[in-house]
Amino acid sequence: MSEQPLQLPAVTGIVLAGGRSARFGSDKLAVELDGRRLIDHALAAVAAVTPAIVIVVAPGSTVVIPGGLPALVRVVDDPEAFGGPLIGLGTALAVVETPVVLVVGADMPRMVPAVLHRLAATIVPGRLASSLEVPGRVQPLPMALDAGAAREAAAAVLGRGGRSLRDLLLELNAMALPAPAWLALDPTGATITDIDRPGDIEA
Repeated sequence: MSEQPLQLPAVTGIVLAGGRSARFGSDKLAVELDGRRLIDHALAAVAAVTPAIVIVVAPGSTVVIPGGLPALVRVVDDPEAFGGPLIGLGTALAVVETPVVLVVGADMPRMVPAVLHRLAATIVPGRLASSLEVPGRVQPLPMALDAGAAREAAAAVLGRGGRSLRDLLLELNAMALPAPAWLALDPTGATITDIDRPGDIEA
């Protein structure tokens, strides 16, 4: 698959890895798929787009960074255990120095780097947030954000008691990258696949 010729701004990848894996029944990020942990798949996809990555983990958790990853990885603790992804995202945004962030879930092992690249490239002046169009529902991850605007929006949403990434996308008046545009790069739609239950691994 050819690399997209879109100009990419300075981007930091944020990998959300602070969930409790309740539906899975154990630490799903350590489970192997095709010989690699789920989180390793996610990190590799993001590292193909940007060398700067922030991983958000639950308080007290440790994460082993895979060897040979061509990226500068920083690990930050979520300030509230299992308080929802928006709190973790806010923590990551506080340490980001690039104007754009690309946010993904650590349990998304089939993300296509060309799709992530295209998504990040949609953040331009006047466009503060983008996600992928999936007919019939709001697909919060992966998403790309203007980092400065996202910091303010996340604080506002959290201040009102919101906890979800969907609330953040609404606050930022997010656009959706049309399904035909990203499915041309990922015909099976694998990028939005996440692992919630053991049966998802088998599938």
